[in-house]
Amino acid sequence: MTPSSRPSRSAAGLRGALGLAQGNAARRLTQLYVGLVLFGASVALQLRAGLGLNSWDVFHQGVAERTGLSIGTVVVLASAAVLLLWVPLRERPGLGTVSNVLLVGLAMDATLALTPTPQPLLVRVPLFLAAVVLNGAATGLYIAACLGPGPRDGLMTGLCRVTGRSTRLVRTVIEVTVLVTGFLLGGSVGIGTVVHALAIGPLIQVFQRLFAVPQPETAAGRGVAGEAAP
Repeated sequence: MTPSSRPSRSAAGLRGALGLAQGNAARRLTQLYVGLVLFGASVALQLRAGLGLNSWDVFHQGVAERTGLSIGTVVVLASAAVLLLWVPLRERPGLGTVSNVLLVGLAMDATLALTPTPQPLLVRVPLFLAAVVLNGAATGLYIAACLGPGPRDGLMTGLCRVTGRSTRLVRTVIEVTVLVTGFLLGGSVGIGTVVHALAIGPLIQVFQRLFAVPQPETAAGRGVAGEAAP
């Protein structure tokens, strides 16, 4: 092996470890980080609308009420617990998993710092609906980048793969289950909570397909395609 070949092999190994060996690296990285930032912003806008927490935050709040822990501590512990559920599903963390933990909270804090709390209901309702759609679009963006989902989205994608069920069905079942558990533990539920729980699964499925990154064509694929062409 020549010295000049070592860096290229090392770079290829790094791309493989980060999940970038499939090609379209620039688009996939852009989708990942734009999606994560928009995800954090969408959650903050839902909080600003004040029409109900999303399902997971109802759960986090309920556990915090029961245990006396801060909601931030509960979020971290819940993320760790959900990651443990990846083991039997054979899900693997990736760059997106780590980036999710680091960026979403920062994007939430920045959005909350920059946006006031609206008072009129005529402003809060469209703000909430827009935030839910943005949440679905952001989730579809970063999941379609295929660089590793966040803890909760990895649970969803793992269950979809293992069970063969649709994203819409699996996400809706997870959201409703978490919502009911959080409510029974004492978490706050509003009309927005129900809307989010029922709408987020179908939205993610639509946007995940819309933002799917085309895979590079293999030589074999080109040969087959060429033979099939009229």
